[in-house]
Amino acid sequence: MFVGIDVSKHQLDVHVRPSGENWSVSNDASGHEELVKRVLAVSPTLIVLEATGGYQSAVVAELGMHQLSVAVVNPRQVRDFAKATGRLAKTDAIDAAALAHFAEAIRPESRPMPDEHLVELQALVTRRRQLIDMRTAEMNRLETCHVQRVRKDIQKTIDWLTRRIGQVDEDTDKRIRNTPMWREREDLLASVTGVGKTTARTLLTQFYELGTLNRREVAALAGLAPYNNDSGARRGTRSIRGGRPEVRSVLYMATISAVHHNPQIRVFYERLLAAGKLKKVALIACARKLLTILNAMVRTKTEWRRLDAPNAA
Repeated sequence: MFVGIDVSKHQLDVHVRPSGENWSVSNDASGHEELVKRVLAVSPTLIVLEATGGYQSAVVAELGMHQLSVAVVNPRQVRDFAKATGRLAKTDAIDAAALAHFAEAIRPESRPMPDEHLVELQALVTRRRQLIDMRTAEMNRLETCHVQRVRKDIQKTIDWLTRRIGQVDEDTDKRIRNTPMWREREDLLASVTGVGKTTARTLLTQFYELGTLNRREVAALAGLAPYNNDSGARRGTRSIRGGRPEVRSVLYMATISAVHHNPQIRVFYERLLAAGKLKKVALIACARKLLTILNAMVRTKTEWRRLDAPNAA
């Protein structure tokens, strides 16, 4: 049995394949309880949901607590699959059926679901990123505004956002320091030259599979794996795509720091440039190498200074 769940703000539409059974429940605590009860009754091989901007988080956590196999997939993948199978119409019920068909045909890999405490930490790290974005927008407005009264108002907003960022940092520090596993993993990641607290915490919360996958899998999940673009005799330019943009973003910034301050990454970067690679291509390759090293460190629980990084990579 394969289950597809289409998630919206107020409702969950469920389709079971191959039986064709379908139903809807509310996207709240009582609906989740009913969903789990009915899903457990069919003993599903796999449950597939789309990433829907956070509306899926609570139901995914609930399903994970009952040891159900769950995969959260990119909506674009499922929509392309539905079109390829002739489903051009789009309703919540049709989308749930497409998700169940996708689960049966493609069998996306289910991954460990974050527990309640990790979900809270994820929310804090995400909130910090949102506040940073808002402060950056206000700072850009301040640069172009020449009306003194408005400039004072913008500056007050910037000051308030700075205080809020500090408070979120304090809350995050407290949660991590009170959890030995998180504290150990953050210190492990931050031991690499070029990896700061922001990068370590983003990896800790948004890439919790780190250390459980091989180097090709972590590169693909982060969106750092190069894909071919060839056809017949044509050899197109390889490019990266997909993955988790928030992870890729912090790794890219960490790599820029590492090519200046981390001897191993800097040597690798210079070797790529000497071979004729474009700077951005070389930086992406270095980011992939850095991620591979971090993955090996988490898997072996070995700090950077004691890791034979070239062999691990």
